[in-house]
Amino acid sequence: MNVNSITEKEIVAIILYISLFFMIVSVALVVFFYFSRKKIIQKELEKKDLILAHQREQLYAIIVTQEEERKRIAQDLHDDISSKLNVVSLNSYLLTSANLTIEETQEITSNIISITAKALDNSRKIAHNLLPPVFDKFGLHAGIEELCEEFESSKSVKVNYQNKIEFDEKDKDRHLHIFRILQELMNNSLRHGKASEIFIRFENVDTVNTCFYKDNGIGFDCESSESQKGLGMKNIDSRISFLNGTMNISSSIGKGIDVFFVF
Repeated sequence: MNVNSITEKEIVAIILYISLFFMIVSVALVVFFYFSRKKIIQKELEKKDLILAHQREQLYAIIVTQEEERKRIAQDLHDDISSKLNVVSLNSYLLTSANLTIEETQEITSNIISITAKALDNSRKIAHNLLPPVFDKFGLHAGIEELCEEFESSKSVKVNYQNKIEFDEKDKDRHLHIFRILQELMNNSLRHGKASEIFIRFENVDTVNTCFYKDNGIGFDCESSESQKGLGMKNIDSRISFLNGTMNISSSIGKGIDVFFVF
């Protein structure tokens, strides 16, 4: 009886130890999963914070770009249009003067016609910069062709443009971002890169729309150059994000710039 009694106690003790072991393991697992889940949630929150911070930077870049564009338009209107209209107004007032000779009247009228024509031409240029009529009417391909022709008309750069994509007219709002990206890149190539040749190619690679851009300018050091942090590059980065695309830029001193983006 004592032997059986001792055996039963041992069995109970073993069961208790096993139960205690499983309880400890269960508590450890709960604590482990709790802290693991907490760490995962924390990482997700940090990721969301980074996304929000990036979106805020993009929004800020867009707002700054818009304000700069408004200032430029206001300056153009003031310098080119308002000043010319003031001269037209003064000349028109002169026509009301008494004792004007026929020659004086003809000269004043000629001045009014000439200055009005210049004001109209400048207003068309301002409107064209806001939204090129060719782009609005015929789409991205025609808009880029005209853009290339405008740059080549300066006689300082040659533009090689190839397109193997059929752009859908329904995506015109998205295409405007592509047009502005190329416009910014070409301006940078001419003003900062001192390029004499620009190459642009659109094609569909593995069902993905891609654009290859290259110039033969002076280039820059990608690692240390501040030019990638400028307003223009921030604007380009924002537009790429709106297109749900990606962009890669490579350059080195004396070897121009290579840009590849998908959209």
